[in-house]
Amino acid sequence: MINLVKNLKNHWKVVIVIFALLVIQAYCELSLPQYTSDIVDVGIASYGIEDVVMDEISKASYDKLSVFMTSSESEIFEKYYTLEDDRYKLNDITDSEKSELEKAVKNPMIAVYIIENSDSMTIESLESMPGIQKRAIYKKLVEGINSMGEDSADNAAIKFVIEEYKSLGTDVTKMQTAYMLKTGAAMLAIALVAMACAVMVGLLSSRTAAKVGRELRKNVFEKVISFSNTEMDKFSTASLITRSTNDIQQVQMVTVMMLKMVMYAPIMGVGGVLKVLGTDTSLTWIIAVGVATVLTVVMVLFLTSMPKFNKMQTLVDKVNLVAREILTGIPVIRAFSREKHEEERFAKSNKELMNTQLFTNRVMSCMMPLMMFIMNIISVIIIWFGGKGVDAGNLQVGDMMAFITYAMQIIMSFLMISMISIMLPRAGVAAGRINEVLNTVPVINDPENVKHPGGEGVVKFDNVSFAYPNAKENVLENISFEARPGQTTAFIGSTGCGKSTLINLIPRFYDVTDGKVTIDGVDVRDLSQKELRDMIGYVPQKAVLFSGTIASNIRFGNEQASLDEVKEAVRIAQSADFVEEKEDTYESRIAQGGTNVSGGQKQRLSIARAIAKKPKIYIFDDSFSALDFKTDRALREELAKETENSTVIIVAQRISTILGADQIIVLDDGKIAGMGKHAYLMKNCEIYKQIAESQLSKKDLEALDEEV
Repeated sequence: MINLVKNLKNHWKVVIVIFALLVIQAYCELSLPQYTSDIVDVGIASYGIEDVVMDEISKASYDKLSVFMTSSESEIFEKYYTLEDDRYKLNDITDSEKSELEKAVKNPMIAVYIIENSDSMTIESLESMPGIQKRAIYKKLVEGINSMGEDSADNAAIKFVIEEYKSLGTDVTKMQTAYMLKTGAAMLAIALVAMACAVMVGLLSSRTAAKVGRELRKNVFEKVISFSNTEMDKFSTASLITRSTNDIQQVQMVTVMMLKMVMYAPIMGVGGVLKVLGTDTSLTWIIAVGVATVLTVVMVLFLTSMPKFNKMQTLVDKVNLVAREILTGIPVIRAFSREKHEEERFAKSNKELMNTQLFTNRVMSCMMPLMMFIMNIISVIIIWFGGKGVDAGNLQVGDMMAFITYAMQIIMSFLMISMISIMLPRAGVAAGRINEVLNTVPVINDPENVKHPGGEGVVKFDNVSFAYPNAKENVLENISFEARPGQTTAFIGSTGCGKSTLINLIPRFYDVTDGKVTIDGVDVRDLSQKELRDMIGYVPQKAVLFSGTIASNIRFGNEQASLDEVKEAVRIAQSADFVEEKEDTYESRIAQGGTNVSGGQKQRLSIARAIAKKPKIYIFDDSFSALDFKTDRALREELAKETENSTVIIVAQRISTILGADQIIVLDDGKIAGMGKHAYLMKNCEIYKQIAESQLSKKDLEALDEEV
């Protein structure tokens, strides 16, 4: 949850606006039940008469009321009413004065109403009684009024007012209609405001969540781009793809819900409780029981589902990994007839993910019926005890309806929290996985005090040793050599001897464990990574092309390269023949991964890309393996002319590729087994001689020796 909230720190202003809109929306929605109650209790039951303070009252009716009024109550009445033509008309009074007047006339109105609807007594007979007897009867009436219940007493007073208005010739039906229209219009206006707030909250929440997703994708991508091979090995490509897509999507989706529901639910819950306390405190225990039940159910579901959500993202990683391996290895799978085995392997990972998702979905499926059951039970309990309150005169029907609505709003607020609580664990796991990437500090960083090389391109290994992270043994040990401009330095050796690892130390894909690698006498660790790699034209062992055109791929390392420079690079790389045969030549499309060109063509285009960069240092990591001998020879001849002022470092498996190298270094088990030119090594390095004799016949070797 904390990780999810942290993503919103750059959007705090919008969050405040959303919160304000949610408060307004909650206020509007919490106001509507009271209006409904007023329509039932006031509009329907009382003809729209809201209180017992009448605008005018006949003198005859006042005379009846005065029978039950004390002298102080009569003074209050006469203070706020003016007698005109046998009618007392209400003066302009404040709310506090109105409240004072209401207290003075309420009980007398109830008393008059009771007596006038009684068969045993009349006002006239009461007036003729002695004072002591009159006061005794009034005392009993007051005791009866107090025992009626507040709502019953209010209804009796309102009925007196209704009868008085009718006797004055006032159209109470018209009053009722006017009240209903006024209250209905207010409800409509409040509903429209609530709707507008909800729409604005939805819009702002979606935009904010989309921005959060965009920022996370940007930050994750930038962080991954900064990773060295060490971090890439730690996370795996499949996991990083999942974290950049599925995990961020989870966070984005839950961010919307957080802004719309998680913030809204407490506002509604607290507001609903306050409204309930103002409606009828005798039923609040029902809300407490309902909320406690909901929280118990949510806690049980949360504890049950949390471990599964933690596991789910790992299983998504696994499915992506297996799918990626299968899709990229389809030719090999078909060649070895392993389709059935791979289908079973994918099905196993897929089924494991499915079972976990089914479990979590079943938990969510159980939650909704349980919550609806709890809500319905609470409604029944409220109606049961509320009905008793109505019968006792302590509660009006409208108030009971409002109470039910408030109770549902409170329970719904906790229901919203429970729904989001099922999704929060998975999003929390996703946010944690994203933060794991963002908080990873790359082992390879630019130094604080950046140095700059001389620009010649002299590469020197000074007693270099290297071990992979967490490895017990070194892959390379005590490697020392110097590669100079205008010379070609070649590496050869058995598979796994450390050739590719060695050249990966030059562009700092890894950092040395011991010793140092220098360029023009400056340790590569003291250079900025950009400046270092700008000096290098790197052709990897596995040729990589990007979706786009042939020209865009050639310009990948030098965006300013002209078309002539692109053509020249393609010519040197022996690619002009197949490029210019294409309909769109240099603007021909290259599919993702270069799947629409052959392995040899892909390799030559990768070499052309390095040539177009015009670097000081060329690194070819077994980059000629897919070329035939004729193309290989022609390419090296042209390359020698192009790179005569550059440092060239070649890793090769074929002796024929490195025959003309100025310096051949033979690696064996991570150590230098020999160093020199071809002829020297044939005489003085047994390992080199064995490699040569394993690849070429004695006759071919003699011919090559003569050529060299």
